Amino acid sequence: MRLMEGKSRIFFILFLLALIAKQDSVAQHVVGGSQGWDESVDLNSWASGQTFKVGDQLVFKYSSGLHSVVELGSETAYKNCDLGTALDSKNTGNDVVKLNKVGTRYFACGTLGHCDQGMKMKITTVSGNAPSTPASASTTSGASTLQSSASFLLPGVLLSTSLLYYLL
Repeated sequence: MRLMEGKSRIFFILFLLALIAKQDSVAQHVVGGSQGWDESVDLNSWASGQTFKVGDQLVFKYSSGLHSVVELGSETAYKNCDLGTALDSKNTGNDVVKLNKVGTRYFACGTLGHCDQGMKMKITTVSGNAPSTPASASTTSGASTLQSSASFLLPGVLLSTSLLYYLL
């Protein structure tokens, strides 16, 4: 009976550690960094410095009424700023897009003329086990992890140490 309790506790510890590790890998990318979703930002340059993984989120911050976010369905629509083929449109000024699959996605501002002036970006999402954007690049370019490694690592180590002490 005592052996079964020990195995259950170990399984529970491993489950908690796996959950902590999973949450650590999710990032929230503020599009355009500190300047946000704006015509003054070279959005494709910004995007090229990021690693977008399945499960991450894009956050579009902008002045509602001045801009919007339109997701385009193809590279042709993206190159031609064809907003008529939009897959989705958002206009709150603080829009979140979850990156839920591997592949390329295209975004543009829906305000007349803004896409033609370069307010558009193309991103490629990779599998969740790809290497992360380096910390220095993510800090300077506006990508921030939802939970930093340090904030999960320390509690995880403390939790596992406490539980192991309890088990022994």
